[in-house]
Amino acid sequence: MADKKKNYDLSIIIVSWNVKDKLRENLNALYKSQGDLNFEVFVVDNNSADGSAKTVKEEFPQVNLMANIENLGFAKANNQAIRQASGELILLLNPDMRVRPDTLSNMLAWMRENKQASVAGCHLIDEQGDTVKQVRRFPAVRDQLAIVLKLPHLFPGVLKKYLRHDFDYSRAAKVNSIRGGFMMINLRAVSVEAIHASPLLDERYFLWFEEVDFCQRVKQAGGEVWYTPAAECVDYVGQSFSQLPRGESQKYFRDSMLKYFKKWQPAWQYWLLRLAWPIGISLVVIAEKLNIQNQAKT
Repeated sequence: MADKKKNYDLSIIIVSWNVKDKLRENLNALYKSQGDLNFEVFVVDNNSADGSAKTVKEEFPQVNLMANIENLGFAKANNQAIRQASGELILLLNPDMRVRPDTLSNMLAWMRENKQASVAGCHLIDEQGDTVKQVRRFPAVRDQLAIVLKLPHLFPGVLKKYLRHDFDYSRAAKVNSIRGGFMMINLRAVSVEAIHASPLLDERYFLWFEEVDFCQRVKQAGGEVWYTPAAECVDYVGQSFSQLPRGESQKYFRDSMLKYFKKWQPAWQYWLLRLAWPIGISLVVIAEKLNIQNQAKT
């Protein structure tokens, strides 16, 4: 690692909540990275109860640790570290990710060669080595209404266009949005500078939709969001989110969806989704009760 007074190639920001073991794996992998690059790492711990902050402090003293006394959410916690970051590029990295030895060097090289990319994500794979399909179109009222009303359970193809089932993950391409779990940002891009006067991520979102909102803002400012297979990273997919009770995670998702549509879409779409949510929640309750009854009969 380089001396703190020097400029860094990359500032890596990890927002962590109760995933101590995965966070340890993540940090160990980062510090085994190969290539001619220097980076700084920030861990923003959102008041974990599993000793995550203590583990980072004792085992990784080179990490810039920010231990919050409350859970500030994804956007606000990332912004805490972004304000102090000094890297040429910023990488927002979920704690349940594990980079390969060449992930950072390959991604950094690609970003430097492709300066049209304000934001980029790499090829994500799960534990079995299968591609994590992360590329999405910007949310439209029809697909979000289908999600709210649980229509994909009956009609799996209803989200085919939104989820980009036709996307070729073997080729680099300009896209609408990428997964926030591995998001590299070129702070020197004109489009990013245009929105950096305010917090980089919109802090109205506690969880979900903040990365989609950011990609939307980049596009509005004339920038480009890209996917590239030039680098690869293992994604354990939602280790922190899985700890949330179902009702709580649904609340965060609902609130963020409505905030997104209130900000970006006509008022009628916001109100349509707002009115649809009680119906969607009722359908979930009914489905769960029927499942319990079916289990009782077998």
